[in-house]
Amino acid sequence: MDTKQHIAIFTTACLPWMTGTAVNPLFRAAYLARDGRWRVTLVVPWLSPGNQEHVYPNGVTFGVPAEQEAFVRKWLEERTGLGSGFGIRFYPGKFSKEKGSILATGDISECIPDEEADIAVLEEPEHLTWYHHGRRWKTKFRRVIGIVHTNYLEYVRREKNGQLQAFFLKYINNWVTHIYCHKVIRLSAATQDLPRSIVCNVHGVNPKFIEIGKMKQGQQQRGERAFSKGVYFIGKMIWSKGYKELLQLLLENQNKLPGLQVDLYGNGEDSEQVKQAAKNLSLDVKVYPGRDHADTLFHDYKVFLNPSTTDVVCTTTAEALAMGKIVICANHPSNEFFNQFPNCHQYNNRDEFVKAILKALAEEPFPVTDEQRHQLSWEAATERFVVAAELDQVSSKNSLPPTPRKFMSVSINTPDLRKNIEDASAYVHNAMSGIEVVRRGFGAFPKSLQPDEQQCKELGLAYSGGKGPKH
Repeated sequence: MDTKQHIAIFTTACLPWMTGTAVNPLFRAAYLARDGRWRVTLVVPWLSPGNQEHVYPNGVTFGVPAEQEAFVRKWLEERTGLGSGFGIRFYPGKFSKEKGSILATGDISECIPDEEADIAVLEEPEHLTWYHHGRRWKTKFRRVIGIVHTNYLEYVRREKNGQLQAFFLKYINNWVTHIYCHKVIRLSAATQDLPRSIVCNVHGVNPKFIEIGKMKQGQQQRGERAFSKGVYFIGKMIWSKGYKELLQLLLENQNKLPGLQVDLYGNGEDSEQVKQAAKNLSLDVKVYPGRDHADTLFHDYKVFLNPSTTDVVCTTTAEALAMGKIVICANHPSNEFFNQFPNCHQYNNRDEFVKAILKALAEEPFPVTDEQRHQLSWEAATERFVVAAELDQVSSKNSLPPTPRKFMSVSINTPDLRKNIEDASAYVHNAMSGIEVVRRGFGAFPKSLQPDEQQCKELGLAYSGGKGPKH
């Protein structure tokens, strides 16, 4: 009989949407499964075909979950050779154009049977619990680990009435993570300080970027010119992803950087505005459609310029370092992990920004050591995650199973007052999240307490006419 504990990784996106919460949890599942100490299941959102068109690129859609699972496994196998070894399950979700993200419908914790409910990893725990209504995560699972991917407060501050929205969101995030997570891992100190949280970068880079870096280093060792191009930036083309800061810095310093050429790559709703702003500069700034960062087009660039301060830990920065490039970025909590790499040059002001660019263009990157490559890898990221999540402290399969109670169990005789307060707080959240008008007021979809009949049919769930699906 298999006595391994089970890890269920819940996330808010799925390939072919090339976003961090689709890619990084997939790698985490693959590398935890390869470790061999746990059985692993990745739980991802399923969108009905009509909804997929708003999210997935190049017109890619799937009629049934099995088709999407095959796509995900093939993508992973091509990049890591680890296409199997873990399970994939789907929960019903819908895409919110207003929020630019996928929201769950129904109680997604039901995707995991009680007998497998050992460890839950909530990728974006705030996002997954804002509207959660059903079994309390910390009641069903022996240990619940949240991993914070997104600096929601920073994004909200940039919207209309942003400071007020950020004020309320801060307390809501504190509330839901406190009542639903035993521990929270923040990828960097750029994120909101949440209850029971620590800072640890538990992400790595796609192995192919490390292989590209080895190839470029081989060229350098043979005396060949490894980097024949100059400066570039790649990222989703919206102002909040660093384009505003980048173009402002170039505008303010264009007289100090004569002849500088910068190539920008990305797709997004602000593409046309970015192109227009680039044309207004005296510098040679070209704007191109987005492409895969591992594309051969990027191999020969020497300098990756990334002034973004809204990322938590920028994946493209890590990828550029893995490829042996020089990285120029802001001295910011989101970039603290990269301080250990000699090829990362950070600036505090405009003068340092100019000096960093001129220095990078005049020198060659330092050779990347094996230890530095390891720190960027998913093997090292998995090691950091196991330690940070304290997985070795989770009770064994022979321990008592999770109690079937839903939320609140208060006794006036119990000495643990804080536990009673937390239970009461969870009870309040569960009650509020079960009221349709309250859910709608906080931005949930209409009738999102349970999936609709179409989603139940697509996922093989028994539709109960509005009373919730039967798994």
